[in-house]
Order: sequence, then C-alpha cells, then structure tokens
Amino acid sequence: MILRLLKKIIISAFLLYGYNLIAVNFNLIIPINFYTISCVSLLGIPSMLGLILFKVFIL
Repeated sequence: MILRLLKKIIISAFLLYGYNLIAVNFNLIIPINFYTISCVSLLGIPSMLGLILFKVFIL
C-alpha cells in the first residue's frame, strides 16, 4: 500500500512537471508543491484539470 501511494506521488509529480513544460509558453504554470502533488495524486487527472481551470479563470 505504501509503495502504491509512493508510485502515485511520483507519477503526479512527473505529470505536473510535464504539464509545466508545455504550459510555460501560455503562462499557465501550476507550481509543484506539496498541495498540488497531493491533490493530483489523491484525486487524479480531474483535479489537475480543476487546477488548470482555477488558474485560467481565477488568477
């Protein structure tokens, strides 16, 4: 169970990093910190889309 959680954390960190590599051209960078990684690792892709929408519409 711990290994599965660690795997999800690492995958979500790489997913956020890959998104930031693409989004740097559009100035839509999501910071890679504890809160964003935990949100994406626990809730998955929909939470990342929610973070992107939050960045677009609110900030």
